[in-house]
Amino acid sequence: MSQKTACNRLNVSFICIFLLFFQSIQAQDRFEKVTGWVETNLPELGGRAVLLVYKDGNRVYSKAFNNLSKQQINAGKMRARIQGKEEEQVLQDYTVQTRERIASASKWLTAALVLTFVEENKLRLSDTVGKYLPVLSKYGKGHIKIWHCLSHTTGIKDGGLRESIASLQKINTMNEYIDQILTYPMEGEPGKVFRYSNVGLQLAAAVIEKISGKDFETLFRERIAEPLEMKQTDFGKSGLPLAAGGAFSTPEDYLNFLIMILNEGEFKGKRILSKALVVEMQKNRIGRDCIIAGAPEEAGNWGYGFGEWVMDAPLAIAARKDAMPDSPRSTSVTSPGLFGSFPWVDTQRRYCAFLFVYNLKHKGRNEKYRELKETVDAAVRN
Repeated sequence: MSQKTACNRLNVSFICIFLLFFQSIQAQDRFEKVTGWVETNLPELGGRAVLLVYKDGNRVYSKAFNNLSKQQINAGKMRARIQGKEEEQVLQDYTVQTRERIASASKWLTAALVLTFVEENKLRLSDTVGKYLPVLSKYGKGHIKIWHCLSHTTGIKDGGLRESIASLQKINTMNEYIDQILTYPMEGEPGKVFRYSNVGLQLAAAVIEKISGKDFETLFRERIAEPLEMKQTDFGKSGLPLAAGGAFSTPEDYLNFLIMILNEGEFKGKRILSKALVVEMQKNRIGRDCIIAGAPEEAGNWGYGFGEWVMDAPLAIAARKDAMPDSPRSTSVTSPGLFGSFPWVDTQRRYCAFLFVYNLKHKGRNEKYRELKETVDAAVRN
């Protein structure tokens, strides 16, 4: 190799290194306000957080924040005693690989799993649950449709989310759960009452178990977790899987799911859902004549699609009385959890992000979610 050729290659290498360094500095500057927002709000977020942002095929922001207060440390120690865990395990710093219960962020995963059966024509959104679970028809619930289950519009009145989770934890099989649902009263016509609860998605989980002859955990692993390389994500692997709130995951794992949604059903060349079904998930299903019987305060005025909140709540209109309400596709969708984690996909700006936290304080969450998203929106535009 000539001295001139070697010199040219050295110059090219130097330029590449400089460009990578410059791009890194630019990204840091771009997300400076994002970092500032998390640091400022960290005490209210639980003292620990991981924020990941993905755009244009790359993770453009990835940062862990750890600064527990004395009060939060004491609360963590109490949690460790209640759960029978080591204090060090509960109080360890968060990283992109920290595994934690994600509560209602599970709903998005379950809805996608159910829709894989729609994808394969093994199930239709217009199918009734009574078609697969005949016992429900004997108790006046067989006419509930799959789309009702995915949009919390079954018309079944159960207890609040906490009460429902407590009762579900005492149940070991899906059949036991169905027996419990039989005792719940109907509070309105399916599709005409919205109540954010565990019932609909748990019913949908029972239906796909019936269709496939496999248990929910196995179905989730085969159809969602393995194709999306979500190696640390499952629904507890024991007892009755809580389809609406029982998943455990990590920031890295859950981001893979969001990337699939962002890419309209595809992940690393693997097709999980069709684009058409992903779009169907992102439409508001709460019609103008639908009564809001129960919704978490942190949802604000958002609408609801299949397993996810639609943040811009486009107007939903049914073509006829018993039809599923339809709307334009939402520009932003999310499925935040009881413990504060906030995943979202922005279909307009073409990015996704995940704020991973453990925080039981609910007051002002909707405003905080909006603030963070607006701050990230501004960063990804630059």
